[in-house]
Amino acid sequence: MADCCEPKSFDGASPLYKRALLVVIGINAVMFVVEMLAGFASGSQALKADALDFGADTATYAISLAVIGSAIGIRARASLFKGVSLAVLAAVILGSTLVRFFGGDAPEAQTMGLIGFLALLANVASVCILLRWRDGDSNVRSVWLCSRNDAIGNVGVIGAGGLVALTGSAWPDLAVAILLASLFLRSSWSIIRQALGELGGWQNVFNFEVSEEQS
Repeated sequence: MADCCEPKSFDGASPLYKRALLVVIGINAVMFVVEMLAGFASGSQALKADALDFGADTATYAISLAVIGSAIGIRARASLFKGVSLAVLAAVILGSTLVRFFGGDAPEAQTMGLIGFLALLANVASVCILLRWRDGDSNVRSVWLCSRNDAIGNVGVIGAGGLVALTGSAWPDLAVAILLASLFLRSSWSIIRQALGELGGWQNVFNFEVSEEQS
C-alpha cells in the first residue's frame, strides 16, 4: 500500500489520512460534550480540563484537515496557531484550578472514574487510528501529540478519581488538572518550535514571501 510508510516530511495529503482525521474529529467532538457535562455534574476540575482539551482538539484537528495540501508556510502557521492555542488552554486550566484551591467540595469520584475510563477508550482509539502518521510536518505531528496527551491525561483522571474516593479530598483532582496543564504547555512548545523551524524563525511568521519560497 502506498500509505504504509509515510516519510517524516509527510504533509497529510493522503485520502486515508484525511478519513482517519475525520473519524478522530468526530470522536473528540462527542467526548467534549460528554465530559464537559460530566465535569459540571460531578464538580471535577480534572474532567473539565480534559473536556476543554477535547474541544480544543476538535477545532484544531479541523484546522489541520483544512490546510492539508497547502504550502508549507500555511501549514506551519496553522500549527503555530494550534501551539499558541494549547498554551492559552493550559493557562485557563491553571487559573481555574488555582481558584478551586481556595474552596470547593471534593468531586464525585465514581463519575470521574467512569467518564475518565470512557474518555481513555476514546483516546486510545484515536491514538491507534493515527499511530502510523505520528511523524510528519508540524501540522501532522501536532495531531499525534494532542491525541497522545489526551490518553495520558485520562489515566491521570482515573487515578485522581480513585484517590478522591479514598481520601474524600479535592486535592488529587486539582493536582491532575495542574499536571494536565503542564503537559499541554510542554506539547505547545514542541509544536511551536517545529512550526518556527519550518518557517525559519519568528521573523518570518508574517513574511509570507519567504515561507512561500521555502515551500
